[in-house]
Amino acid sequence: MMQSNSDILKIIEKRLLWLSHWMIHNANHLRETNDGVKVGGHQASSASMVSIMTALYFSVLKPEDRVAVKPHASPVFHAMHYLMGNLDLEAIKNFRGYGGVQSYPSRTKDPDDVDFSTGSVGLGVGITAFASMVQDFIKAKSWGRDLELGRMIALVGDAELDEGNIYETLQEGWKHDLRNCWWIIDYNRQSLDGVVHEGLWERIENIFRVFGWNVVTLKYGQLQMNAFTEPGGDALKDWIDRCPNQLYSALTFQGGAGWRRRLLDDIGDQGAVSDLIESRSDEQLAALMENLGGNCVQTLSRAFADVRDDKPTCFLAYTIKGWGTPLAGHKDNHAGLMNPSQMQSWQSHMGVPEGREWDKFAGVEDADALASFLETVPFFRKGRRRHHDAIVTGPHIEPLSDKRISTQAGFGKILDNLAKQDGEFVQRLLTTSPDVTVSTNLGAWVNRRKLFSRQEVADTFQVEKIISAQKWVFAPEGQHIELGIAEMNLFLLLSAAGLSHSLFGKRVIPIGTVYDPFIARGLDALNYACYQDARFIIAGTPSGITLAPEGGAHQSIGTPLIGMSQDGLAAFEPAFADELEVILGWAFDYLQRDGSNDPDERTWLRDETGGSVYLRLSTRPLDQPGARAGDAFKQGTIDGAYWWREPGPNCELVIAYQGAVAPEVLMAAGELGQVRRDLGVLAVTSADRLNAGWTAAQRDRSRGNKQAGSHIEQLLGQLPSHCSILTVIDGHPATLSWLGAVAGHRTIPLGVEHFGQTGSVSELYRHNGLDTASIIRSAEKALDDQPLNQFG
Repeated sequence: MMQSNSDILKIIEKRLLWLSHWMIHNANHLRETNDGVKVGGHQASSASMVSIMTALYFSVLKPEDRVAVKPHASPVFHAMHYLMGNLDLEAIKNFRGYGGVQSYPSRTKDPDDVDFSTGSVGLGVGITAFASMVQDFIKAKSWGRDLELGRMIALVGDAELDEGNIYETLQEGWKHDLRNCWWIIDYNRQSLDGVVHEGLWERIENIFRVFGWNVVTLKYGQLQMNAFTEPGGDALKDWIDRCPNQLYSALTFQGGAGWRRRLLDDIGDQGAVSDLIESRSDEQLAALMENLGGNCVQTLSRAFADVRDDKPTCFLAYTIKGWGTPLAGHKDNHAGLMNPSQMQSWQSHMGVPEGREWDKFAGVEDADALASFLETVPFFRKGRRRHHDAIVTGPHIEPLSDKRISTQAGFGKILDNLAKQDGEFVQRLLTTSPDVTVSTNLGAWVNRRKLFSRQEVADTFQVEKIISAQKWVFAPEGQHIELGIAEMNLFLLLSAAGLSHSLFGKRVIPIGTVYDPFIARGLDALNYACYQDARFIIAGTPSGITLAPEGGAHQSIGTPLIGMSQDGLAAFEPAFADELEVILGWAFDYLQRDGSNDPDERTWLRDETGGSVYLRLSTRPLDQPGARAGDAFKQGTIDGAYWWREPGPNCELVIAYQGAVAPEVLMAAGELGQVRRDLGVLAVTSADRLNAGWTAAQRDRSRGNKQAGSHIEQLLGQLPSHCSILTVIDGHPATLSWLGAVAGHRTIPLGVEHFGQTGSVSELYRHNGLDTASIIRSAEKALDDQPLNQFG
C-alpha cells in the first residue's frame, strides 16, 4: 500500500524509466526495419532525467507553466504522456518511426503536448527566458492583464552549457530583469564523447550568480543525507566531494562491489565509516552512492517546492547518466543501447512480467491508487494546453506619397503611420532589434510607442533637455524590446513572441529587424523558430552590394537563397514602396492563418496554413512608379511576380529582376525596346513563392493531377520557345536562374557571387555586371546567340 506522496513519485519514476527504455529497445531490436540504419534513442541520457521529470511534472508544475525538455529526454516525455493517457500505444511503439513520436520533442510533429521544440541544443534552453519576457510584455498591457503568469522552465543537459547562445541569453535576461524562469541542469558530468572537466560546477554557479540568478545545488539524495548523519558519515561525504568525475562514473558502472573495494582502499579502516560501508550489501551500497540529488525525487520535489519567489533560478542537479540501468556511468553510454540479454535481465530486475511490457501499471501493487493519483496531478488536469486567440483584423496601411524613397525608409514610415493609430491590431505589435533599431528605421515607431520595461525609466537626455532625435523612454506600455548585438537572441525572442497565441492565449504580432547579412549569424535560431511554426515578420535591411560604401562585411549575397530554402518562411524582396505596402498588408493576415494544407489552385501555394514572412529591404532610394492600384499588380505582388512590361506574341527576351536593381533593368529595357519592341519585363517580388508554387505543382502533376499549375507557369507559359530570359538580382544569381526550367527557356543569370567592396552603387554595379550597360550587353549577346530560323 502506498503511504506517501514520495512513495507514489518513486513508483511513477520507475514506470517512466521502464516505459521510456522499452520504447527505445522496441524501436531498435523488435520493430521490423529494412534499411540497416540504427534507430537510436539515448537510453542513458533519458535515464538521468527520469527523477527530475517525475518530481517536476507530478509534484510542482501548474498548467500555466511551460517546459522545454532536454532533447535526449524525449523518450521520458513520451512515456509520461502515454502513462497519462495522452498518447496511444501505436504512437510510442513507432518511436522514431514514420508517423510515430519524434526523436526530439516537436511542437509541430508530435501528437503529445510539447511546449517548446528542442533538438538543436541550447536553443530550447534560451527560448524559455524570452518566453518569460514575452509573458511580462503581455501582462503589462490592458489586453493581457488577465494572463496568469507561469514559470518558463528548461531541462538542460550539462553539455548544452557549451553552447554560446546560452550565455548570450543570460546577459539579455539580466538586462531585462528576467523573472519566472527556471533552468534545471542535468549535471551527469558526461557529454557525447566523454566526461566533463573537473570543477565545472563552480564555473556554472558563478556565472548564474553573476547574472542575478538563484542557484540551488542538488548534490546529495535523501539516502546520502541520511547516511551523512550516521557515525562516519562526514568522512563518506568528504570522499564523495573529492572524488573526480571520471572515477565516480567508472565506479558507478562497476557497481556495489567496485564501490566497496575503492571506498575501503581510499578511506582505510577508520571504524565508524568502515562500519557504515560494511553494514550495507553491495546492492544497498550502490543505491546509496548513486543516490545523487538529481536522482532522488524526494530531494527534487522538496527543492522545487521551496522556491516561492519569481527570481530566475538555476537548479544544478547532480545525476548519473544511465541511472538505474546496466549502462549507468560508462563513458561510452551516450548512444549506447542495452542488448537483448541485458534488457531481459533488467526487465526481471524492474519487476515487469513478460508479455506486459507496454502495460502502464505493470508490476504496480496498487494500480487503482496510482490511477487515482494521476487523475489529480495539477499539471495535466486541464488537458492539452494549446491555447488559441482570435485573429486580429489588420490595420489600414496609408499609401506613401514619397516620389523617391527606399524600401527600408518606406518600411519605417509605414510603421510610423501605424504608430499614430490606436486600434487593437497596433496594440498587439511588438518590435525588436539587436542594437540596430535606428539604423533599420524603427526609430520613429519607438519614439511614439516607447520601449518595453516592467519598470518606467525616463530618457535622461530628455530630462536634461539635450536635443536628440530619439526618445528612449522605457515603460510597461512600451512596444519595442531593444536587444544587444546577438542575432540568436533576436530569433529566439521572435520565436517566443510568435508562439504567444498558443502559449498564452494572447496574440502578439512580432516584427524584428536585422542587418540582412547578419541573418546568417542567427540562422540556427531562425530555423528553430520556423520549425516550431512561430509567426513573425523579419526585415533584413540593408541588403546586398547596394549598401555600397559599407563594404563586403555588411553586404549580403546568399540571403535570398536562405529565404527560398527556409520552410515556414515566405520571403519577399520588393523594389518599390507600393509593393511593400501590399506585402505588409497581406503579411499581417498571413501570420495569423491556421487553416488547411490544401493548395490554392491559382498558385498552388498552401497559403491557408500561414507562416512567417521575411522582407529583404534596401537603403537605396528609388524613383517611385506612381499610383498602381490594379488587382493584377496587387495579386501579382503577393503571388511573387507581375508583368511590368507584358511581352508580345513574338517576344525574344524577358528581363526578370528582383529588388533594388529595378532602375538599371528598366533603363536597359527602355533602350533595348527602341529596337526590340517585343520585349518583356517581369518584376519579381518573391522568387521564394514562385519557386514554391512551381515545385508544388510539379509534384501534384507527377501524382496524376494534370490540372495543377503555378503562378510562374502561367506567366511564362505565354512566351514563345525561342524567347530568352535574362535574370538580374543584387544577390546570388541562383535565386532566379531556375526560371528557365519552368518552360524550357534559355536563361542568362546576372547577380553577385563574390564578397563586395567599398565604392558607390554605380561603381559596384558596374564591377558586378549589374549596371545598365552590362545588362544591355548581356541582353544583346543573348539575342544575337538565338538561331535565326527560330524567328520565322
